[in-house]
Amino acid sequence: MMSFKQFALAGAGLLLALAPAAAQTPGQRIVVEQLGSQRQEGQVRVQSNINFFVAGPTADGEDAQKLRDKAQRAIYEMAARQCDLLREVLAKDCRMESLNSNIGRQFGQQQQEGYTVNGSMSFQITLK
Repeated sequence: MMSFKQFALAGAGLLLALAPAAAQTPGQRIVVEQLGSQRQEGQVRVQSNINFFVAGPTADGEDAQKLRDKAQRAIYEMAARQCDLLREVLAKDCRMESLNSNIGRQFGQQQQEGYTVNGSMSFQITLK
């Protein structure tokens, strides 16, 4: 019978062994990982993250709402183009698995007013 400590160490080792390969450029992080036990030959998961700042009003008014909508639209438009880009470079088939977007309000005397925007998206592809 495996003790709790042995079980925890085995689990941690498994997580480290399954850690994805990652490449990072300023403001964007792309992760490509092979799928686990359900992996079919040539299939990988691609994760892309982007972070940026949009300056502008953050109050409750219409201008602030338009700015938030513009920021989210940028994330959605990027996600919509990712499968086309992946097909151009390394995929023969692509399917979006998930999409997340977060907007944080930034304001104060020492900071420029605006929103920090974070987006992450995950795709399953079949390699060419």
